[in-house]
Amino acid sequence: MSENGGLPVDAEFALLLTHDVDRPYKSVQGLYHAVERRDPRQLKSLLPGVNPWWQFDDITQLEDSLGVRSAFYFLREKHVFERDLSDWLDPFYWVEHAGRYDVETPEMRDLLARLDEGGWEVGLHGSYDSYDDLDRLQFEKARLEAALGDEVVGVRQHHLNRGPDTWAHHREIGLNYDASPGSSSEYGFDRGYRPLRPFDDEFVVFPLTLMEAALPDPGEAFDRAWGVCADLLDEAADNDAVMSVLWHPRLFTEADFPGYRELYRLLVERALEMGAWVGPPGDYYDLLDHPDGSRTDDRPGVGDGPPPEIEGRLADGSGQESLTRPQAEDNKVQTGANGEPTG
Repeated sequence: MSENGGLPVDAEFALLLTHDVDRPYKSVQGLYHAVERRDPRQLKSLLPGVNPWWQFDDITQLEDSLGVRSAFYFLREKHVFERDLSDWLDPFYWVEHAGRYDVETPEMRDLLARLDEGGWEVGLHGSYDSYDDLDRLQFEKARLEAALGDEVVGVRQHHLNRGPDTWAHHREIGLNYDASPGSSSEYGFDRGYRPLRPFDDEFVVFPLTLMEAALPDPGEAFDRAWGVCADLLDEAADNDAVMSVLWHPRLFTEADFPGYRELYRLLVERALEMGAWVGPPGDYYDLLDHPDGSRTDDRPGVGDGPPPEIEGRLADGSGQESLTRPQAEDNKVQTGANGEPTG
């Protein structure tokens, strides 16, 4: 295995492709959009068998045409009636409930099998409260693995949540990496250019460089959005970085979110043209030189910790931002940078 600039691959930099499967079904959003946009065509999504947000075939066909793979993180959110009675009065939890789905339905099992057999990574998208609940995380991981029929090794928390014990919980239930640290309103490498090892062992953290929600809306300002992506790719190449991006599957629906699909395609194409390694975090994890418990300061491809200016805030676990405010019209997550920069 060759190394270049400290990376465990012969590449200019690495681009990790990820998708959080929050809302694979468009339902009540169709009614909202019909009223808000004065567009009665949105009501078609209420008809049986019509689901414009089921974009998995289009995404995998696009990625396959480019010769790349990505990771899909699947969510098992609590039913609203599983929550405390006080939560029933909070509109936030009803919004979350409206997007709820079950990975054990035949349609989802078939999707998981096709992704797994095709070389795509299937990971866990920890539910809203699971970041601080070891038993819940274990339950969600076990149910996803049962539906998948294979092991799950990676996780990203819903709304990028993290508390003081989240990474320890992830490690304890047998996950290899976490991909949560990041923001939906800010982008960049302020968490460093390399993955982190918070426990100086095999467990790795991949900071999120860019969530599509942080970009200028490409439907209104495509050139500005592409300019941000191009600048981040250049910075990644200049610093032998490991860059991670998140595109929610429903944003590939051109009628509802114009420009995002084309922007993603250009991002991947440009990275490949620049000589980047492009793929899912799980595949990149497998390429790393993992320690046996000793410190990892000089190991290729992984940093020895967060930048000094944020190290204290990473450690104090104070980052659970109050997220129960009204969501965007399509529930495109807008969390901002969580109180601690790891998310």
